[in-house]
Formats: sequence, structure tokens, C-alpha cells
Amino acid sequence: MRICALALSVGLAIGTAASPIAAQTLIEEWGTAKIPAPPPLKPAKLVPAETALLVMDFTKQTCTPERRKRCADSVAKVVKLVAEARGKGALVIYSVAVPNSVPADILPELAPDAGEQVLPSLGPDKFIGSELEKTLKDKGIKAVVAMGTQAQTSVLNTGATAALKGFKVIVPIDGMSADEVFPELYTAWHLATAARISSNVTLTKFEMISF
Repeated sequence: MRICALALSVGLAIGTAASPIAAQTLIEEWGTAKIPAPPPLKPAKLVPAETALLVMDFTKQTCTPERRKRCADSVAKVVKLVAEARGKGALVIYSVAVPNSVPADILPELAPDAGEQVLPSLGPDKFIGSELEKTLKDKGIKAVVAMGTQAQTSVLNTGATAALKGFKVIVPIDGMSADEVFPELYTAWHLATAARISSNVTLTKFEMISF
């Protein structure tokens, strides 16, 4: 009886190990995934009085050639859009990234003007723990331009929340960055395809934005 029971146990173990079902998890299938076609980019026209630029986490701790080159490479275009939008009367709101960061940590070339709001380090979704939604609604904002690093944290979470709250969300893909390209691809794909989010999101690039 003991020999039979042992044989049965061994047989079950071998059968389980050999079963293709046992191996079919996301991790085992990871290498078989196909990257979907890129979502289309569309022109975006900003109405300054109804638009807020969310300039998220461009700080000395997060956005230098040494720390995150992809972010550093995006800064010149972000600076240009911020200056142009600010000059036309758009609202500009900043955030800082790491705990205990202060407004002075924002890159000098993107330093806030006097009176512009800087959200503290509150995590990847800038709506949580802040009065961002109230500020936007009080000022009659209907659209936000989401720019920042890391893309899969600040841009993805804040952009998705803004879309779910009914704001139009413009995401210049050359204004969001990560350590590597994949998180940027994922962020663009998620915002462009997620139910109840994608309908309020426009993926674009800086040269396709006008006023």
C-alpha cells in the first residue's frame, strides 16, 4: 500500500510539472507578448484661459543628465511651451518629486513665476492630498497639459485621474520621460486605450500644439 501511494504521489507530481497549465502565468508568457501598434498622435489646440499646464517633478533630484537623461533631454521643449502658454495667460502648476523637496529644487530654467502654485511631494497622483481639483475648478480650467517624470507615475496617474474627473488631458509624449523607453510606451498606451480615460485624452507632441 505504501509503495502504491508513493507511486501515485510521484505520478501526480510528474503530471503536474509536465502540465502546460501549470506554467501559464503572466511571468512565463512575458516573452511572448507582442507590443501593440503605437497610438496615433493628434493636434491639440489650447485655450489659455481654460488650460492648466501641470509641470510635474522636473527637479534637480530627478531630471539631470546623470540621473535621468531622457528627462533632461525633454526640458528645452517643456521650457518653451511653459513660457509661451504663461505669456498667453494659461495657468501653470508645478510639483516636486521626492520627500522634503522644496520649490527651489525645481530646475532653474523651469522655475515658477511669483504666485504660481507648487504642489508638495504627495505621490504619483497629484490630486491626492492636494487642492488641485479645487484650484482647477475655481479657475474655470477645462483642460490640463500633463508633463513630467517619471511618466508611469506622475503623468499616468495624474493624467488618468484628471480624465476620470472630466478634464480634457493633453499629453505631449516628448514632455514625459522615464529611465527607459518602455514605461513611456506603457503610459502612452494606457492613456490612449483605457476605458473612460482615453475619451478625454489627446496624445500629441510639442510641435502639434497650438493656441
